[in-house]
Amino acid sequence: MCGLYVPSSMPYETLHREKRRHPLKEIYDDKIAQTFGIFKDQITIMIHTGSRGLGHQVCTDYVQLMNKNIPKFGFKLVDRELACAPFESAEGQQYLKAMAAAANFAWVNRQMICDGIRNVWMKILGEDKSQLRLLYDVAHNIAKIETYHGQKFIVHRKGATRAFAPHHTELPDKYKATGQPVIIPGSMGTHSYILVGTQEAMDNSFGSTCHGAGRRMSRMKSKKTVSYRDLQENLDKQGIIVRAGSIRGLVEEAPEAYKNIDDVVAVVDAEKIARKIAKLKPIAVVKG
Repeated sequence: MCGLYVPSSMPYETLHREKRRHPLKEIYDDKIAQTFGIFKDQITIMIHTGSRGLGHQVCTDYVQLMNKNIPKFGFKLVDRELACAPFESAEGQQYLKAMAAAANFAWVNRQMICDGIRNVWMKILGEDKSQLRLLYDVAHNIAKIETYHGQKFIVHRKGATRAFAPHHTELPDKYKATGQPVIIPGSMGTHSYILVGTQEAMDNSFGSTCHGAGRRMSRMKSKKTVSYRDLQENLDKQGIIVRAGSIRGLVEEAPEAYKNIDDVVAVVDAEKIARKIAKLKPIAVVKG
């Protein structure tokens, strides 16, 4: 899950005039960027976390429960990881409630982190913490009941995010004319992107797009392959400050463990699943 917070008026040069490293690096659509409250050289803060162990446990518990009851449901699965239950069944309803609880926990988690950031923002910069406002908060691993072509579906996005078109009924009034803000984070050493949802996404991908470049190395392979010292030196050369809870946690998320985010977003934009609005450059990363 991800939330992006933007100060209303704080350019990066105010903090680091001598280095001129620009976090909000490029704007592709000035009009929509203005609606989103973003501008070039602006600082943005991305919070990328969810329900952590709770969501994992919900998944584990209900995959086991549903697999156990597959004969009762009359399903024949080609893969046990496709475990499922009828929506109206007791198991189906129990899962939806447990998933909602995990999603609520994830949302509160991000709000608590944001509150801490607001307080630090005020303490260190002397800026009114109300200047730090939310652009968008969205889940990228959750099931939602949505309507397409007059029919209701349960759309489960895993590593994907909504990209709703302009005038969609579920969009806040502020974004009705623009379409939904779409956040595609990169790794700690690569760009991240802000895009906007399109009608093509509604027509072709159930209002969805990717939520990142996607891994090309498993976490285990990253730990075996990536050198912590080389990673640290590479980030230092780019002027990116990193603080992590552990070396293992850092190498798991190394830039080389992921596909090229610029190439992936270029495809998304070319296929009109979401349209590029802005590109961001990392200057500091805190990894829990």
